[in-house]
Amino acid sequence: MLVIRVLCIGNSFSWDAVEQELVPLCDAAGVQVEVHNLYYGGCSLQQHAEFLLSDTAAYSHRVCTNAVLRTIKDTVSLRQALRDGEYDYISLQQASHDSGIRGSYEPWLTMLIDTVRAYQPRAQLCWMQTWAYSQDAQHPAYPRYHSNQQEMWDSIRACTKALTIRHSSLRLIPCGQAIQNARATKLGDTLCRDGYHLNYVYGRYTAACVWYELLTGRDVRYNRYKNPQMTRRQRIYTQKAAHKAVYAGFLRNP
Repeated sequence: MLVIRVLCIGNSFSWDAVEQELVPLCDAAGVQVEVHNLYYGGCSLQQHAEFLLSDTAAYSHRVCTNAVLRTIKDTVSLRQALRDGEYDYISLQQASHDSGIRGSYEPWLTMLIDTVRAYQPRAQLCWMQTWAYSQDAQHPAYPRYHSNQQEMWDSIRACTKALTIRHSSLRLIPCGQAIQNARATKLGDTLCRDGYHLNYVYGRYTAACVWYELLTGRDVRYNRYKNPQMTRRQRIYTQKAAHKAVYAGFLRNP
């Protein structure tokens, strides 16, 4: 059976999005996935690029498969991970606190894209959009956005639009849009556990549903898997929020 191999060059937000719920969602649909998350907490594009230039073994290489939900390898460098076999999808992302700051993206993003393509020319490069903080978040960087969720979200959307125009080959993974969609339902502003990381029940599930649709091309609303602690209504709200985000992105960039 074909196995979809994914590499996330990320931080705690990719941890939220892919390490807990993505494998069970794919497993329920009979899809074999192998998810690799290069984790370094709070890592920005600039920090990723600096680690790349110095070839620093800074990352925890976490591997999630259908058989083993999580395996943490020894600390590795980005170049080591890129040499570790072939990947079908490789995602990049900005640190949450910089996601709405236009000047924080370049030249770091271009440097990372060029390097990834040199090592993995056949992989589909993706951009994982992060989400705005909860309205009552206490993150030290939140004042950059006047501690206002809508202002932060508008800034993230503007940066996402700019980078996808500049790097048109990047495939957008609209996790941020899905979280904002879910907040507009009866779930309200409850998807984060600490103001910025997603909660373990339906927050992480929402982001994973976006990934599921992008990897499989299937409508997540027909996937019967749900986190054991979720209610049926929570599953419906979050699946619809994720599908709406992916479908809207498809219409903009068919």
